[in-house]
Amino acid sequence: MAYILIFITAIFVNNVVLSQFLGICPFLGVSKKVETAVGMSAAVAFVLTLATLVTYLIQAHVLVPFGLEYLQTIAFILVIAALVQMVEIILKKVSPALYQALGVFLPLITTNCCILGVAILVADGTYDHTGIETAGLLTGVWFALSTALGFGLALVVFAAIREQLAMMNIPKGMQGMSIALVTAGLLAMAFMGFSGVNNGLAHLFGLN
Repeated sequence: MAYILIFITAIFVNNVVLSQFLGICPFLGVSKKVETAVGMSAAVAFVLTLATLVTYLIQAHVLVPFGLEYLQTIAFILVIAALVQMVEIILKKVSPALYQALGVFLPLITTNCCILGVAILVADGTYDHTGIETAGLLTGVWFALSTALGFGLALVVFAAIREQLAMMNIPKGMQGMSIALVTAGLLAMAFMGFSGVNNGLAHLFGLN
């Protein structure tokens, strides 16, 4: 039941984009079309989950034992960059159209603060927003996957709204990024309606 609580909390209650404001660059830049949003969501989910697994092992078995915790950020960025290169090569061979659609935003996954932020939170054991005692590699990877799904959900929903807005007669002063920022704010307010759900679920499952 703890994993269900982590899953729901990471997606809805503490959404990495709409509640924690991490990963704003791809959220705004790749949300003009649902197709590219889905592709970016899949790429981020793959990189985020795998990066969390690898960085956790590096933190536990290399940095901490040798007293190199101060190299955490640099080491994690290198791992994420290598994974992004791997995703870029795979997409270029498997789906050239999606590779072209993502364009410059695919390399930007390397500097996506969402991926680095989650990796650091899991490695430091400070990612738990559920109010229950969770620790270890398995729960960390599950949290990363849930966070990636939350990022994907927010991105795809936002892209779908922007596609509809593109077909509407919007005042000139509100066109482009202006209406996008207003929409993002309203979407974040909508997700705020899930606040407190984790406490209710924890009580229901007897985890608090």
